[in-house]
Amino acid sequence: MQILDGKTLAAKIRQKAKDDVASLKKQGVTPGLAVVLIGDDPASHTYVNMKEKACEETGIYSIAHKMPSDISQDKIIETIEMMNKNQNIDGILIQLPLPPHIDTQKVLQTVSPQKDVDGFHPFNVGNLVLGLDCFAPCTPIGVMRLLEEYDIDPKGLDTCIVGASNIVGKPMMNLLLNKFATVDICHIHTKDLKSHTKRADLLIVGVGKINLITEDMVKEGAIVIDIGINKTQEGKLTGDVDFENVAPKCSYITPVPGGVGPMTIAMLLANTITAARKR
Repeated sequence: MQILDGKTLAAKIRQKAKDDVASLKKQGVTPGLAVVLIGDDPASHTYVNMKEKACEETGIYSIAHKMPSDISQDKIIETIEMMNKNQNIDGILIQLPLPPHIDTQKVLQTVSPQKDVDGFHPFNVGNLVLGLDCFAPCTPIGVMRLLEEYDIDPKGLDTCIVGASNIVGKPMMNLLLNKFATVDICHIHTKDLKSHTKRADLLIVGVGKINLITEDMVKEGAIVIDIGINKTQEGKLTGDVDFENVAPKCSYITPVPGGVGPMTIAMLLANTITAARKR
């Protein structure tokens, strides 16, 4: 069993990002990332603070538009449209989830596709489905980069994705299909989840439920990618996979923390630099 070390790989990507930013600055271009944060969700504030710190370390100009939870949708759209026109901003990120009175899709679709470094705009989603050049969501593309680092080729692998969200599961499916994996995608209404996971050469889980995947649900020698992030009653971070009991059966497995999590922010930096180059 080998650990897929996302923390070390993310540090390598961040160092390359720092070098790339220094090179762009010599050409008169400073990559810029804007984040829209609405409300007081503690997890969202933590993520945004981490993103701001990563930008600062890398040399990317960053700005956070922090708005109250009762702000009007029109005001949010006005702010995004202002950033679309700002030539110093290369990437715009809308921190999810948004308050219930906001139409999330309308807000996401206001972001210019060229600045959509989260890969949520229908333009980028469509290009991803077609296998064309686009911005792909940071967590799934981080998983693909992690597989690549360890010379794991998804081609021909029986793959099971547990979780069908627009942010992780669906784009993960399309990225793997584009690499010729055979993909089975499961969700909350899937009957007999074990019958799907047990067949998988590559099992990717992103649901947000502690110990959802147990030892008896995993094939001997499987590659297991745990995207879930949960907190135990003791305040410890853990994933969706029963790591202690599942790991001995695996050929490769990601830990939580230290697996996919660090890759998400690293790929956000990489996407922002790509947008700056295209500027």
